[in-house]
Amino acid sequence: MVQRLAFKMKLKPGCVEEYRRRHAALWPEMKALLKKSGVSNYSIFFDPDTLTLFAYQEVEGEQGSQDLGGEEAVQRWWAYMADIMEVNPDLSPISIPLESVFYLP
Repeated sequence: MVQRLAFKMKLKPGCVEEYRRRHAALWPEMKALLKKSGVSNYSIFFDPDTLTLFAYQEVEGEQGSQDLGGEEAVQRWWAYMADIMEVNPDLSPISIPLESVFYLP
């Protein structure tokens, strides 16, 4: 069964271009881990008025990308991104799940 997940995160001021650059060069091991974990159709959108990132992904199974924090590659990615995003003490991005209120298949 495919789950549709959405969440929001926040960039630090002046960091959108660096965020784009880093994601354009997403590490091959991160891509492989996401695919292996059942994450697909992963998109991230940016709202410049609020510095908010809106993420959407489809997931086979129970875990989305935000649930992979036990993986070494994910921990390194979080550390790499921590200087440009709002993060938790463990360097994971502050991620707020969003509730689906409408879906048109």
